[in-house]
Amino acid sequence: MSDRPLTETEFRSLPLSPALLRGLDELGFQQCTPIQARSLPLALAGRDVAGQAQTGTGKTVAFLLALMNHLMRYSEAESPPPADQRRPRALVLAPTRELAIQIHRDAEALGKHTGLHMGLVYGGTGYDSQRRQLEEGVDVLIGTPGRLIDYFKQRVFSLRHIEVLVLDEADRMFDLGFIADIRYLLRRMPPPDQRLNMLYSATLSMRVHELSYEHMSSPEVIEIDPEQVTAERVQQRLYHVSKEEKISLLLGLLRQAEEGRILVFVNTRRGAERVAAYLEGNGHVVAVLSGDIPQKKRQRLLERFTRGDIPILVATDVAARGLHIPEVTHVVNFDLPQDAEDYVHRIGRTARAGASGLAISLACEQYVYSLPEIEDYIGQKLPVEPVTELLLVEPRPPIYSAERITDRATGGRRAGRGEQKGRRPARAGVGREPSRPTPATVEPAAASPEIAAAASGQVPDQEGKGRRRRRSRSKAQVAPGVQGELGSGEPGPERDSTPAGGDGDAPGGPARRRRRRRRRAGGAPAPTPES
Repeated sequence: MSDRPLTETEFRSLPLSPALLRGLDELGFQQCTPIQARSLPLALAGRDVAGQAQTGTGKTVAFLLALMNHLMRYSEAESPPPADQRRPRALVLAPTRELAIQIHRDAEALGKHTGLHMGLVYGGTGYDSQRRQLEEGVDVLIGTPGRLIDYFKQRVFSLRHIEVLVLDEADRMFDLGFIADIRYLLRRMPPPDQRLNMLYSATLSMRVHELSYEHMSSPEVIEIDPEQVTAERVQQRLYHVSKEEKISLLLGLLRQAEEGRILVFVNTRRGAERVAAYLEGNGHVVAVLSGDIPQKKRQRLLERFTRGDIPILVATDVAARGLHIPEVTHVVNFDLPQDAEDYVHRIGRTARAGASGLAISLACEQYVYSLPEIEDYIGQKLPVEPVTELLLVEPRPPIYSAERITDRATGGRRAGRGEQKGRRPARAGVGREPSRPTPATVEPAAASPEIAAAASGQVPDQEGKGRRRRRSRSKAQVAPGVQGELGSGEPGPERDSTPAGGDGDAPGGPARRRRRRRRRAGGAPAPTPES
């Protein structure tokens, strides 16, 4: 980002619809950021754009303004949808659910006076409600690839009338393995020269360039400050510390930190739970944001963190892309990311829209190997700070929240098979067989004398004689040495390797048959009931 986060270009100087200008005024947006000033004139003129700029520089506003202005300029009268259903005219693809939700929220605010219907589709929740929304008709469809393809294959909506396509965080699409899904959707739209195409990302790799030239019409590539990958207003620090002392150092750094919102990034979900447990055990209010948290709760956590109710958020890389959380003062890489681009996106959560921030990284022996790649990618050495005794705090025992453990155990199942096929979990008494009473709640029926005797450990005479004969016969068939093994109190000659509780421990099981075969092979006569 340049020293001046805004340019002299004003939104009112651009050929934007009055409805969009009214929305910008209500949001307090007057001047363009560099990526907006360079990409909007091209996109508003109908040119395809591939834009690269750092996180927090206004890429979302740039493509939303161009998208909605295009739809309002070329009305439905020029490309009428079928009479039976209102088809999407613009499609915005995002790699994560959180990013899709944020784009939809920004679109609703900017397009408040445009009359355009915005639709939001993402996995993890709301399968039936999202389907009904599409069936009612939308103008702008925003979503993640997986759920979009699910509805598309069910013919809930069509892509034949798409006029505008937007790929946000395109490089992340490759990282998450969505590129095959993206190509599937692109090939079912009108040709690239018959639609407006925009691609925005914080990094433009060779794979993204290849995708743009394959599915866009001669795109204009715009790069804002490519030589400065990280924002200049982010102060970066690096601490070399052992893995065992990372918690102590984190507690010391938090003790020195001023009031603000702090994002702590870890590489694994289990690591996030461990860090949060230690922070909670040492008096900090903290929450965990990871992929296995149910979607609705993830949204509530983000809202509480944005409001300031939760000062510390421990997150995996699910929160590192595209999310705009205002006034994040500190970003702590508790684990160095294994991908250099993830480092850029992580620290991009702070120092947004011209603000300043602090990015702290802890390099331990497990993840320090990614440090050279990170420094090579950002084009600078991270300033190393010494780890002093004052920074190391003796941690109190961790506190593992029962609520977080429950979320971790149930989060992956809430968006399971039934959700994918549009079925909601059946409520008690609805769509399921009547529940059967447990044995403890069954009223005992009038029992016959034989049954009552068996329950009390007694048996009738004839049945008892038969059982006693069978027991005596089975006892007689056991060799003297093995009999000690089965409980006579004397050790047997050998033990079988069959695990305890298996069939080999039972009389007549595989172990006993193996012993019998060994005796027969050695010439010893097999025991008989008469012996």
